[in-house]
Amino acid sequence: MTENVETAPEPQDTAEASPEAIARALGALLEEKEAEIAVLKDQALRALAETENTRRRAERELQDMSKYAVTGFARDLVSVLENLQRALDSIPAEMKETQPAVANLAVGVEMTLKELLAAFNKQSIQRIDPMGQKFDHNFHQAVAQIDTPDAPAGTVVQVLQAGYVIHDRLLRPAMVGVAAGVAKQLDASA
Repeated sequence: MTENVETAPEPQDTAEASPEAIARALGALLEEKEAEIAVLKDQALRALAETENTRRRAERELQDMSKYAVTGFARDLVSVLENLQRALDSIPAEMKETQPAVANLAVGVEMTLKELLAAFNKQSIQRIDPMGQKFDHNFHQAVAQIDTPDAPAGTVVQVLQAGYVIHDRLLRPAMVGVAAGVAKQLDASA
């Protein structure tokens, strides 16, 4: 293996080389090497910047991965939470009072529901309750337009199914009815 080592051009006849010619040749070589150093320095800085960007991106992806790792599982548990709530709501109050077994079952379901809500809160899973808010396609899914004179157009006037978010990401959109924007009618004959 041979290396290309650049050296100053050697004058053919050392007697004919003047100090000014040698200085010019060395100056040209110095400028060439300084330009090469600048190019290499620029490449090194770009490589360093790319490495830093890659490190930051990896850190951000790791944070996101740990933050949102339970998203699929949480999405599945949302329906479990709602089924527990429906089960609790379906037990008539008079059955709780007259039948101790039903009362005990209701207490057990309520305790399970509270525990699940605590776990949701710990994992930053929040319920979206958009009633009366402006419709936001990022968090709501409109399933109906409702003619109502009581609300401005685009306002959520009915929540058919609650939505959920984990941290700042949507787990499930809220299914809502949105005001169609019927103008308030005044009785002109009165």
